Amino acid sequence: MNAVDSAHLGARPRTALPTTQQRSDGFAIAGRIAIYATLIAFALFFLAPLVVMLVTSLKPADEIRSGTFLALPVAPTLEAWSKAWTSACVGVNCIGVAPFYLNTFLITVPATVLSTLIGAINGYALTQVEFRGSRFIYGLLMLGCFTPYQGVMIPVARTLGFLDLAGSLSGLVLIHTIYGVCFTTMFFRNYFLDVPKELTRAARVDGAGFFQIFFAIMLPMSLPIMVVTVIWQFTSIWNDFLFGVAFTTGENAPIMVALNNIVNSSTGEREYNVDMAAALLAALPTIVIYVLAGKYFIRGLMAGSVKG
Repeated sequence: MNAVDSAHLGARPRTALPTTQQRSDGFAIAGRIAIYATLIAFALFFLAPLVVMLVTSLKPADEIRSGTFLALPVAPTLEAWSKAWTSACVGVNCIGVAPFYLNTFLITVPATVLSTLIGAINGYALTQVEFRGSRFIYGLLMLGCFTPYQGVMIPVARTLGFLDLAGSLSGLVLIHTIYGVCFTTMFFRNYFLDVPKELTRAARVDGAGFFQIFFAIMLPMSLPIMVVTVIWQFTSIWNDFLFGVAFTTGENAPIMVALNNIVNSSTGEREYNVDMAAALLAALPTIVIYVLAGKYFIRGLMAGSVKG
């Protein structure tokens, strides 16, 4: 064995330096971990109040006063849920959300259906029917999206009084329908912008009228944005408090007003478990809708409601 071979045998192997691709993959993995960690942290942050509400609603009153909000219930009970659901009214203050569930559905469902249908017709007319002033009319409708509730309280009150609808469920249906048309028109108008006008022109050549084209062609193809609109309107109307407390009283109040009455009508020691159970009952329909239809909401937005 010569000196060269001995030198090779005694030499230590060099450690291979990471390639550019390996370093890039490492940065990508680290970045992905950071993104997921941030998303999980924000999710936990936003879910924390809901968890506290649920845990508190399952505790007896004595356990709440002697422990902490974050502690799990030692003896879980549904007594607070039963009390929050049961109706008991003294004057205008009512304890229990049961009767107000029906009120809110009687307001929310008709207003959602009407505003969605009117918005769809408006969006179709503003994009597929050529007439002078369409952009100006659309601009006027958009003003409604930026008009705060407080700015229209007095005109709305006078209008409801003139129509003899003050304090009634029908009055709230009218308010939410008109106020929601601005948003529903915007959603459908931006969605229908992507529909080729040649489609409706061909239908007119075949003899189809305005509403025939709308119901036979435009409405069936607008299902994605319709889901977005229904979810938006349902949750907005269900969660409304200002119009409900201003234009209804007593038994005609929606559920958010009833929830406020429950919290403010307790005497003596505050029953936090009942308050939390009532809040969860009031929020339950909107939570269920987002859990079941959340993915369709995102798909509908991506389908075109944020374009234009």
